[in-house]
Amino acid sequence: MVKRIVVLLIFSLVVSNAAWAQEEHQEIEGPFSSPQEVTETCLTCHEEVGDAILQTRHWHWQGETVSLSGEKKNLGKENMINNFCIAVNSNWPRCTSCHIGYGWKDKNFDFSDPNNIDCLICHDKTGTYKKMPPGAGMPDPNVDLVAVARSVGATNRENCGTCHFYGGGANGVKHADLDDSLLKPSKDLDVHMGGQDFSCTECHQTENHDIKGVFHGAKMDEHISCLDCHDSAPHEKERLNQHVSAVACETCHIPLVGRGNPTKIWWDWSTAGRDETSPKDEFGKDTYSKKKGSFKWAKNFVPEYHWYNGRIRYYTPGYKINPDKVVKLNQLMGNIRDADAKIYPFKKMRGKQIYDKKYNYLIVPKLFGENGYWKTFDWSLASKLGMESVGLDFSGEYGFVETEFFIPVNHMVAPKEKALKCWDCHHKTKGRLDWKALGYPGDPMSKKGRKANGLID
Repeated sequence: MVKRIVVLLIFSLVVSNAAWAQEEHQEIEGPFSSPQEVTETCLTCHEEVGDAILQTRHWHWQGETVSLSGEKKNLGKENMINNFCIAVNSNWPRCTSCHIGYGWKDKNFDFSDPNNIDCLICHDKTGTYKKMPPGAGMPDPNVDLVAVARSVGATNRENCGTCHFYGGGANGVKHADLDDSLLKPSKDLDVHMGGQDFSCTECHQTENHDIKGVFHGAKMDEHISCLDCHDSAPHEKERLNQHVSAVACETCHIPLVGRGNPTKIWWDWSTAGRDETSPKDEFGKDTYSKKKGSFKWAKNFVPEYHWYNGRIRYYTPGYKINPDKVVKLNQLMGNIRDADAKIYPFKKMRGKQIYDKKYNYLIVPKLFGENGYWKTFDWSLASKLGMESVGLDFSGEYGFVETEFFIPVNHMVAPKEKALKCWDCHHKTKGRLDWKALGYPGDPMSKKGRKANGLID
């Protein structure tokens, strides 16, 4: 409770300072011939901010992480592979429309120039600022840069959601717990953002513009835990408190995912290129696109549960695969014997994507721009150009392999009245946990499980 009071006091000071700052920014003059001129103006007073941002994950889209081969590397969106739009390399102008910078259109982007930082995407208060979807992070030319620069203030959910609600290309596609329903959520949808009007930065606390909380991470101190604010024994019933050492808060308090909008759970690139009309599913979502292939969506579904110690190993370009098996694009670290691990909920994204049949590694295809697949519908050309961008060979032979990708679920926390009950997990036939997959001989609360754990003779 003390930690929460301190956070709220700090937040109150930030809000009051933000109102003062908006008045100060009314003195900004224009016109600006480029968005970089706006940033240059910002940095005349906030020079230290520019230097700080240049060191962050938000800026570089990577940080120290571990690959599937066990090597520690600087990994992130910038250089990994997923089963949504696959990779940033060779597709920069489209992917980097959500970068906090201007002009990342190819591998030659200058990460050392603070004038390339986009201050407005995080601090706009007019609600009119937006980037061009294929514009390498540049703002829409219709944006009034002077008006936006004069409006700036503390970040809010609208600022963060501009990018994070639309990961994977559209609203709710990537994350099953982040979409635009969080702009004005009810308490039932999210007890923090709806019930108490939390901003993102109340949990994702920030120091020197380095925002706490990371998905692609190898360091536990970069992660956010419910226990950062809540007591380690928050329940009235001691039996529930005993769960905290092995069960993450999210497991019980986020009973279903995709609770706001439908989220994509299957993406099959092997069917792309056909001239077909897309049928709608039960949610009114398209299930086919000539450019992208076939999709499946889901809403209000039970997540998967796995041991997780905060570390994930990731597939990197060139890593060998077995095309006869499902390829794991990331591997959750932790197990029943790991003292740092807890049982967490995840969205499992599945799909089929292109791989090199000779070299047995996944292909980074060029999808966007000149000679990209979305213009030519030629997988061979798209593969050749994409693999050149990551310095790997393309044999000319390709196929499609099934992949899976795990995404942690942390948002859309339900009120305690909606949390899981004992029998949601411990019901003899309808319990949602796969005990054997988690490493138990059976349900720990069953007679067999209690005996195995030494609780009864």
